[in-house]
Amino acid sequence: MTALRSVIFVVLLNLWTIGVGILYLPLLLAPSAVVVVAAKFWLRGAMVLLKLICGLSYQVRGEVPRGAALVASKHQSTLETFALRLLLDDPAFILKRELLRIPFFGWYLGKSGVVAIDRSAGMKALKEMVKGAEAATRQGRQVLIFPEGHRQEVGAEPSYHTGVAMLYAGLNVPCVPVALNSGLFWGRGSLAKRHGVATLEFLPAIPPGLDRKAFMAQLQDSIEAASARLADEARGRWAHLPR
Repeated sequence: MTALRSVIFVVLLNLWTIGVGILYLPLLLAPSAVVVVAAKFWLRGAMVLLKLICGLSYQVRGEVPRGAALVASKHQSTLETFALRLLLDDPAFILKRELLRIPFFGWYLGKSGVVAIDRSAGMKALKEMVKGAEAATRQGRQVLIFPEGHRQEVGAEPSYHTGVAMLYAGLNVPCVPVALNSGLFWGRGSLAKRHGVATLEFLPAIPPGLDRKAFMAQLQDSIEAASARLADEARGRWAHLPR
């Protein structure tokens, strides 16, 4: 039953995305603020489909940051990319430039004020990333990064990249870690969307000023410990989740 519901969700999500994407085409000529509002409407529709068809939703713990901040989130699922866009005011996502080439989706991403980097450019790309992030924080926006760079399976060995440390040092704003257990419900590379309530938890902010080694250790330790705790909580509540 989970597989059937998941297939229906994917089909309807694609239809919703194509329909809205075509309807939104004139917005590519509008100010970015208009695109941000329109994107949240699309996302709310996607989350309604997810809940109605798959029985999957999410809850939030902790204090959602407002104003300029660096938000560093664990990444296990597509779910948090949707949820964080809805929860944060107008976040500047750090993402790979290739995503901007995707028809419709990439066009609107580019219009919404993301910080796109060319990962093949090495140190130059990291410097451009910091420059773009600085511009976002000057506007009072949050900068959102997934420190591991891609989705990880629940319980996988963590692999935090140095880009987040460069942002932390260059922006001089608090860093808010985000832990989650979404991968148990909507896993990396998995068609299945399991019913339940995933949790995103905004952890206490790390103030600016730490040296790189201390910052990276605190960030990884806090996210990994909290994510493991959230996974244990979910498994204790829903017996159908993977162990």
